[in-house]
Amino acid sequence: MAGKFELKRSKNDKFYFSLLAGNGQTILSSEMYEAKASAVNGIASVKANAGNDARYDKLNSGKGDPYFVLKAGNHQVIGNSQMYSSEASRDAGIESCKTNGTSAETVDLT
Repeated sequence: MAGKFELKRSKNDKFYFSLLAGNGQTILSSEMYEAKASAVNGIASVKANAGNDARYDKLNSGKGDPYFVLKAGNHQVIGNSQMYSSEASRDAGIESCKTNGTSAETVDLT
């Protein structure tokens, strides 16, 4: 099963998206956007940048848990990953983002 973007509306009427792998696991989550069009543009930015290794920052939380962020060419964060139990798991998450993020279809749940 292929990955997909889910476009959603929050309880406070903001918009956000998640990139899900084929198994349904969330790979990447966006910020909250005021306008639906901005969230749609965020998805387009993921598609444009997900295949570029230089757009990923490999980080650790304050507790030491590995995670990553995907950035656009202007260095703005497009999305954040979940926390992973190991750097190898995080790196596999990046590979999944690269595989799914460039071609996943969008499911509009707004």
